[in-house]
Amino acid sequence: MSDFKDAAFGAGHDHIFLGAGHEQNERRTWAVIALCSAMMLIEIVGGSMFGSLALVADGLHMSTHAGAMLIAALAYTYARRHATDSRFVFGTGKLGDLAGFTSAIVLAMIAVLIGYEAVSRFLSPVPIHFGEAIPIAVVGLLVNLASVWLLSGGDHGHSHGHNHGHSHGHDDHAHESEMQEISTPSGVFAVSIFEDGVPPVFRITPATKTPRLDASAVSVTTVRPDGTRQVFALADRGGYLESKEDIPEPHAFKAIVRLPDGEHQIEFEEHEHDHDDAHAAATRDHNIRSAYIHVMADAAVSVLAIIGLLLARAFGWLWMDPLAGVIGALVIANWSYGLMRDTGAILLDMNSDRRMADNVRHAIEDRGDKVVDLHVWRVGPGHMSAVVSVATGEPQRDSRFYHAALERFKGLSHVTVEVQPSRAAA
Repeated sequence: MSDFKDAAFGAGHDHIFLGAGHEQNERRTWAVIALCSAMMLIEIVGGSMFGSLALVADGLHMSTHAGAMLIAALAYTYARRHATDSRFVFGTGKLGDLAGFTSAIVLAMIAVLIGYEAVSRFLSPVPIHFGEAIPIAVVGLLVNLASVWLLSGGDHGHSHGHNHGHSHGHDDHAHESEMQEISTPSGVFAVSIFEDGVPPVFRITPATKTPRLDASAVSVTTVRPDGTRQVFALADRGGYLESKEDIPEPHAFKAIVRLPDGEHQIEFEEHEHDHDDAHAAATRDHNIRSAYIHVMADAAVSVLAIIGLLLARAFGWLWMDPLAGVIGALVIANWSYGLMRDTGAILLDMNSDRRMADNVRHAIEDRGDKVVDLHVWRVGPGHMSAVVSVATGEPQRDSRFYHAALERFKGLSHVTVEVQPSRAAA
C-alpha cells in the first residue's frame, strides 16, 4: 500500500497563491488607469475645442493604452476576490500570467500596426505639423514616466520585471555571499555560502581543472566568535560539493575546510541581501511586468518620435519619423515575444525552476530513498507546487517524514507526497 498525503506549506490548505505584492500592485495599476483616462479626456476634449486632430488622435491612442492596463487591473481584482473559490483547483495565482500573455498579444498587435503605419509613410510621406506633434509627444512621454513612477510606488530602487523579454532565471551566484578561494597543489577551489531559494549551505566548486573530490574526504567546520564549532559533511552534486546540513544564521564565522591535502582556514562576514522574499515574489509577477512593458513601450515610442520629429524639422529628414516608428515596432515586438514566451511557459506548467526540482530530489535521495516521479511547477508569483512519488525501504517513513524534509524550501508552497515500498524492501 502506498501512503498518499497532501499538504500546503505556509498557507495552510486554502490554495491562496497570490504574489506578495498583489494588493499593492493592484492599487498601482488602477492609479495608472486613472491617470491615462484623465489625460485621454483632456486631449480629446481639448482637441475638439481647439480643432486639433493630432490632439484627438493622441487621446484615442491613450484610450487604447488605458484599455491594455485594464487587463492587468481586472486580473488583479478578480484573482483577489476569487482566491478562495474552490472551483480553482490550484487557486488564482496564474491569472496574472494569463493577463500577461493576453497583454503580450495586444503588444504584438500594436507593434504590427505601428510597423504598418511606418512603412506606409515611407511609401507615401504625409505632411507633419511639427508645432503640434512635438509637444504632444513630450506630454505623452511625461504621462508614461508618471505611470512608471506610479507602478513602482515612487521607489526607483525597486524593479518589477523591467527585463522586457529577458528571463531573470536563477544565477548560480545570485545569492551567494563573499566567495573564498583555496589554493592547493592539485588546484584552486571556490568555497561559498549558497542560498538560492533554499536555506544556506556550503558549496565547494573547482575553480580550475582538478581531479574530482571525494565528498567523504571533505568537510567544513565553522568556528563562531563564541567558540562554538559545527562540522558539515558534504555530498557530491556532480560539478560541486554541497553541505548536507543548513548553515544557521548569522553567517559570520571562521571556516576550516578539510581537503585531501590538509586543512585550510577562511573567514566569512555577514552580508545583507539586496532583495527580500517579498520583493523577489513581486519581481516574478508577470502581470505587473506586462503593465510595465506597456508604459515602457509607449515611453520608448514617444522618445523615438521626439527624436525623429526634431531631426525631421531641423534637417528636413521626413523619413526619420517613419524610421523611428519601425525601430519602435521592433522594440515592442521583442518585449512582446519575451513576455509571451515566459507567461506561456507558466500557463503550460513548464518547470521554470529546475534548481528547485533538483533540490527536492537531493533532499529525498540524500536520505537513502529513491524519487520515482517528480513534478515541480509554478502556481503563482513566488509559489511553487510539487508532486513527489518516493520509493523507500524504511517502513517507518510516511508522507509526514518527507513533508518535514521539504518544508525548509523557500517558495515551495504546496506539496503532495506519495510513499511506496521499494522493491528491495518488498
